[in-house]
Amino acid sequence: MRTIAGAYVADVALVTLFAATGRASHREDVIGGLMVTAWPFAVALTVGWLVTRAWRHPFAPLRTGAMLWVVTVAGGMLLRVVSDQGVQAAFVTVAATVLGALLIGWRAVATLVVRRRRRRGSRRSVGRR
Repeated sequence: MRTIAGAYVADVALVTLFAATGRASHREDVIGGLMVTAWPFAVALTVGWLVTRAWRHPFAPLRTGAMLWVVTVAGGMLLRVVSDQGVQAAFVTVAATVLGALLIGWRAVATLVVRRRRRRGSRRSVGRR
């Protein structure tokens, strides 16, 4: 259960980081406006967790990460439209690229680390026999 919660917290933290970095890059008030920028994507991410049942395979880069990415970007943009926030083509492109790298990327790195550790562990156990 802790690994599931950790994966969700990591996703929310990365979505928040995306929003903060975007605000900072436009020289906007990061702290004061962070929730305005982050909430559409955080809500969409949460919906994505529910729709995709991400808790079943929270670390799967494609099965979970890619699906969360699609739902987060599409849902986040839709929520920005209905809340009268800007949705310019360049922003959609940047958001899709950055959120894809973040939501899929950390899972890919985690998967590689786990596989590498398992291989090292199995080599050690073979050498002990």
